[in-house]
Amino acid sequence: MTVSRITILGATGSIGVSTLDVIARHPDEYRVHALTGHSRMDVLADQCVLHRPVYAVVADEQQALSLQSRLDSHGVPTRVRHGAEALAEVSADGCVDIVMAALVGAAGLRPTLAAVKAGKRVLLANKEALVMSGALFMQAVRDSGAQLLPIDSEHNAIFQCMPVDYKSGLAKVGVRRILLTASGGPFREFSAEQLASVTPAQACAHPNWSMGQKISVDSASMMNKGLELIEACWLFDARPDQVEIVVHPQSVVHSLVDYVDGTVLAQMGNPDMRTPIAHALAWPRRIDSGVSALDLLSVARLDFEAPDGERFPCLKLARQAAATGGTACAILNAANEVAVSSFLSGRMGFTDIPVMIEHALGSMPSEAVLDLDHIMLADRKARELAEAWLVQRR
Repeated sequence: MTVSRITILGATGSIGVSTLDVIARHPDEYRVHALTGHSRMDVLADQCVLHRPVYAVVADEQQALSLQSRLDSHGVPTRVRHGAEALAEVSADGCVDIVMAALVGAAGLRPTLAAVKAGKRVLLANKEALVMSGALFMQAVRDSGAQLLPIDSEHNAIFQCMPVDYKSGLAKVGVRRILLTASGGPFREFSAEQLASVTPAQACAHPNWSMGQKISVDSASMMNKGLELIEACWLFDARPDQVEIVVHPQSVVHSLVDYVDGTVLAQMGNPDMRTPIAHALAWPRRIDSGVSALDLLSVARLDFEAPDGERFPCLKLARQAAATGGTACAILNAANEVAVSSFLSGRMGFTDIPVMIEHALGSMPSEAVLDLDHIMLADRKARELAEAWLVQRR
């Protein structure tokens, strides 16, 4: 049996931890080539001791020296590197077969793109790569022949419900629309008045999924679903009006595809990210993920409802950015990252998140994307605008 070597970008986050859990169940099929981490150095050290990667990559030199010393003392042969260039190099390394792209935010764009350009099988858990640079990213996939497999539970579900030749065009394969499910987050039933006073702890307490802080807040504001709408458009060559968002509180139906003959295919399963991870790792085969079988009798009911655009305006902002195109989605993403960080640090309230984003979108005209540097410039300017707005309103 051929052994696949894998680099995990964002190994210490929830996706990275789940990926290592799946890999550990199949030691004869997968070997860890590189693990990367940003802040949770204790977790990264433990992962290196257990999985013995060739490389570990951290943010800065001080972290690298500290981690290297710690690993040396345990007799672990892993070499520790640091910085953005090292991230790109372990993603594009000729020894690597699979790259799990699970870095959070814009920081994941360059190393993920490096993996794509090197023709890897890229398991995409980083939304921002497609949200910020969709056209460039998908062109790089086509040029390099890389395999791009979605890890978001919703996009992985859509992928599983699509015909194998969906890339020839949705109309040609009889797809009428994509139904993108949303849990509704922890504030699904909150009134506008209640939303004005919610805390970061409440926003991070998702009822169904175990996730990091940033994506938890995005889920609470429903910006997560807005970003996923943009991502779905690029992954499946769909127009924004072909993607319908449906709130499904149980998080059992992960998404659906509606066909012109009236058939609707849905992918279902327990809410556990190890399912899409195992699917993408082994595709087109199936391997054990460690996830328990879905018990429909205990679930008993499946509810669906329309999202409330008044209480969750981030959805409308994302749709507008998707329809506008160009650098609008990069502006949207950058302003949202600043907004979420500001909310988590107590600098502003939850309902200020869409206000900050709308300000950035209204203050910066969208431009046709020229190259990656152009996208990163729009990202930087949008962050500056968002920060300036925060300072001015105090």
